[in-house]
Amino acid sequence: MADHARGADLLVSSLLFNGVDTCFANPGTSEMHFVAALDERPEMRCVLGLFEGVVTGAADGYGRMTDRPAATLLHTGPGLANGLANLHNARRAHTPLLNIVGDHASTHLPFDAPLTTDIEGLARPMSDWVGRVGSAASVGTDTATALTQALSGAGRVSTLVLPADAAWGSPGAVAEMPLATPAPATQVSPDAIEEAARLLRSARRGLLLLGGKALRQVPLEIAQRIAVATGAGVMCEQTNARCEQGQGRHAPPRIPYMVDAAVAALAEFDVVILIGARAPVAFFQFPDLPNMVTASGARILPLADCDSDLPATLQALSDATGAAKATLHAPTRTPLPRAEGPLDFGTLPVAIVQAMPENAILCDEAISYSHALGQVAKHAPPHDLLQLTGGAIGIGPSLAVGAAIACPDRPVLNVQADGSALYTIQALWTQSRERLNVVTVILSNRKYQSLYSELARMGHHSPGKNARAMLDLSDPNVDWTGLARGLGVKATRVATAEDLSRAIRDAFLEMGPHLIEAQMADGT
Repeated sequence: MADHARGADLLVSSLLFNGVDTCFANPGTSEMHFVAALDERPEMRCVLGLFEGVVTGAADGYGRMTDRPAATLLHTGPGLANGLANLHNARRAHTPLLNIVGDHASTHLPFDAPLTTDIEGLARPMSDWVGRVGSAASVGTDTATALTQALSGAGRVSTLVLPADAAWGSPGAVAEMPLATPAPATQVSPDAIEEAARLLRSARRGLLLLGGKALRQVPLEIAQRIAVATGAGVMCEQTNARCEQGQGRHAPPRIPYMVDAAVAALAEFDVVILIGARAPVAFFQFPDLPNMVTASGARILPLADCDSDLPATLQALSDATGAAKATLHAPTRTPLPRAEGPLDFGTLPVAIVQAMPENAILCDEAISYSHALGQVAKHAPPHDLLQLTGGAIGIGPSLAVGAAIACPDRPVLNVQADGSALYTIQALWTQSRERLNVVTVILSNRKYQSLYSELARMGHHSPGKNARAMLDLSDPNVDWTGLARGLGVKATRVATAEDLSRAIRDAFLEMGPHLIEAQMADGT
């Protein structure tokens, strides 16, 4: 039986007991008892983010790479609100994540102090589970309940509100530390497996559409064997939490972002089997274009969601289709052309891929350049790809923080659009303080290029003064190298493909973070 002086001490003990040893934090006054409790437990790594969007994005990157949650520490409702966009991305990625949000003491809430808010109301749209600590005595069980939710299935965003009086109060004697008991991955029924096998055998052309943990090496290879045995295709969702790809790996193509391109890519498939993926829809509605991008009349079978045991599902489908006997050839390696000249949609991805180190983690928030980068990245050395899952921009620099802390022995490369980088550029300071081996390539075209493209798709091809005022990032141009150095990060500027490749290689030869401003050619 153990005594804890404060509820906050019990909270830290509960986190460590359940394997949570990393806390990304931006605390305030109501969390000081929790900060003091963390200070007494050096085995908990505490990482400061200067903005809450950095904190939540870093926790997302950490969870994607470890398959276990980090904790965040956020200050009341406004602090949580600052981090909501990247919690949206984390929820879409099915990332295991535990938010701890400090609140006023329960006896102070009726007085409506300035920071009083409806924290639960703010949290629910971006969380899979929301709870509130009832008292100091219930801190242990409430923490275990929150972690049970975060660890269940593929992973969930769990938010636990910590009132200040629960943090400073005495929980008394604790007979046994509560243990999180997450629900295991669900198993797909044999009847559903047989139905999927039957549809693949009878289809004109079937498609295995993959997501979640089906995008790891072993299940990807099983999916390719099924494709060989049945004549089906294999694709993955537009955006994915984590995909293991690169030379020698069977990484499937992604559904294109543009609606007409997505419709064309899926036109030949009359049967679509969903394995850890959602039914494919257009990212946005456009006039005279469909909501669903599958072929008209295509049969869509949701065989397994992200909370299912996806490797076991694919293995069962392999057995049902006799795919184990299929001959699977290693992916062909196509030599890339030498990247030369100004940086544009053609030269930029090649320059990046030719410089990528082995076993890197690639955080892709290239936005308008993501499609071109994705086309070429399969030729890079084996790596993990982390994408912008929820479409809420401003995740790349903080996602890289979390990935680097999760995997300190692996190089992290963040390919980052300039406009979205400005949302969470404070992450560079965290990269510097934590001495993280992250290289950030800023694609500096000084505008929201993707929005110019969308404006043209709407028929507005000649942007005037007001449109340019909202979509340009010039006058003044951002001094990326000066900004990086001011945040403690080494920086350089390049304008050609040759120089970009060289700068990436040189940066990875030194430990610690680096930023490379890649000046894009006019018009890109």
